[in-house]
This record gives sequence, C-alpha cells and structure tokens, in this order.
Amino acid sequence: MPSSVFPTGDVIRRLILRLKMRHLQLIVQVHRVGSLTRVAELMATSQPAVTNTLSELEALFGTPLFVRTARGMRPTEVGNIVTARAQAMLQDLGQLVQDMEASHAGMAARLHVGVTPFVSGRLIADAVLAVQSEPQRLAVRIHDGTTDHLLRALREHELDVVIARASPRLDLQGLHFEPLYQQQARLVSNRQLAAQLGRVPLSWERLAELDWVLGEPNTALREQVAALFIQAGITPPVPITEGYSAKLIGEIIASSDRAVSLLPADIANELVHIAGIAIVPYTIAWSLPPIAAIVRSDAATGDARQRFVDAIRQASLPMRKPPNAGRQTDFG
Repeated sequence: MPSSVFPTGDVIRRLILRLKMRHLQLIVQVHRVGSLTRVAELMATSQPAVTNTLSELEALFGTPLFVRTARGMRPTEVGNIVTARAQAMLQDLGQLVQDMEASHAGMAARLHVGVTPFVSGRLIADAVLAVQSEPQRLAVRIHDGTTDHLLRALREHELDVVIARASPRLDLQGLHFEPLYQQQARLVSNRQLAAQLGRVPLSWERLAELDWVLGEPNTALREQVAALFIQAGITPPVPITEGYSAKLIGEIIASSDRAVSLLPADIANELVHIAGIAIVPYTIAWSLPPIAAIVRSDAATGDARQRFVDAIRQASLPMRKPPNAGRQTDFG
C-alpha cells in the first residue's frame, strides 16, 4: 500500500541542488521516442550514460518515471506529470532567450499569439499595432492553426495567448478565457449569384441545392451550419469543398456561379474587399460561442501577455455592438 505522505520537502531540496536543464531534455526525449538507444543518439552520448542518468533522476524524484516494456520505455503516471512540466520549463527557457533578444532589439518582450482562421484579421492587426505603438513595444509572432492545435501549444508553453472560439466542446481545463465578442452570420456568394438570390424569396430548400463551401468538420462553425438546416427540417448539404482558410474559401466562392457559404459577418466583410465576394441580403438565426482571449490559468500574469489581452479587448469593443441589418429579412 503506498505511503499517504510524499516527502515533498526532501524532493524539492534534491531537485534544487542537483537538477539540470539537460536532465529535463533527457526526460522529454525518453518520453517522446521511448528508446534509450535512440535518446543516446539524439543527445550524442552512450546508452549506459543515459541509463545511469535516468536512474539518478528517478532517485532525485523519489519514484520511477518510466518502466521497461517489450515496446520500449513507458512513462508512469508520475513520469507523464514530470515530462509535461519539464517540457514547459524548456519552453519557458526558450521564451526567456527570445525576451532577451527582443530587449537587445529595443523591444520589451516577445509574445507568441495563436489565432484561428475565422477571427477577424483587422481585430488582430489593431491589437498588434496598439502594443507596438506604446513606449515599451512588444515583438509579436502570430501562429495560425486549428483551435485544438493552438490550445495544445498554449498548454505546452509554446504560445502565450490564443484568440479562438470558446466552444463548449473544447477542453478548457487549466485555461482561463475572456469572451471578446459574438459573431453574426452572413450568407455569401459571388456578386452575380448574390444579386440573383437577393431578388427572389429564399428558403433552406433552395440553399440546399447550391454548392456549399464550408470549414472543416467537427468545428463549431461547421456544426452550426448543419444545425440551421436540421432546424428547418432539411438534410444538411454535403460540401463540395472543405477547408480551414477563410481567404481560400472566399477565393473559391468568388470564382463560382453556384458556390455559397455561411460565414461570420466580420470575416464576410473582410472577404468582400480581399476576395471580391458579396453578401446576400438576408439575416439568419445564428448562435455561435464567443470569440475569446485564452491564457493558461496557472501562468503568472506577465506584463506583455496582459498588455496584449488589454489591447485586443479594447480593439473588440466596436464588434460588440449589434450590426445594422439594414433591409435584410429573415427566411425560413
């Protein structure tokens, strides 16, 4: 039966005195490749040296980190915990070096921001310009990707902030999110088709007959489009093209006489200018989770991170106002 008391104080003292960054690198590599021989090759050392170092590390932590199996080294429960923390510490070390480089270049710090495709580019640009117009300027690197990919990178300390949709389907454990704004829906097509659709009564049956260009499956945006058809009693159309690039979706729609899509209003407005699409003049019942700024809950509130969150909050204020629908009308 395991002891109910873990010698925390003793472990902390041993780690402070003897743990090195190279040890953290070894733990991460063993977890990643599962072979001591391969780890020895990657770290330019011998397998006996890797074996001895791993034994010393397990003595330092006071518990096994890995067990040998026929398929290689398998992490214990504690091994998974230690690996996750080791990887985060190595990422933080890399961030420290980047902050120092930014300081030498006259910047206050370097910030890594993850952004999903269906977030307004104008919003991100306004926030970046705001933090770069202050006396202590921030160097900002934007990372594009799916929400799942970006949140994984956030948890692994590769990113500082993620701007994405705070969907209920997401695992937000260990993360803090601040809703920024809601998005309204717009039906889009090329200009000629938009003019035709705008002159006649429109229905979900008619829309289902057109060629749909949609985002990837298992995303909040895609699921909402399917839900709108189902609520109208219509089988959701099978898209002719799927993708996660808003700009690419816009380019395809602009080049087709039959293609349509449902996009957030802010994205649709940007694509009107970027890709030459048109917005069909109808309003659509739409309920999407909000776009949010997401950070790690256990992260110290760094000045650079907080400044960017403050900037994007300020930039999103105009987007919180209900859009003027003009002469648009609902359809069933």
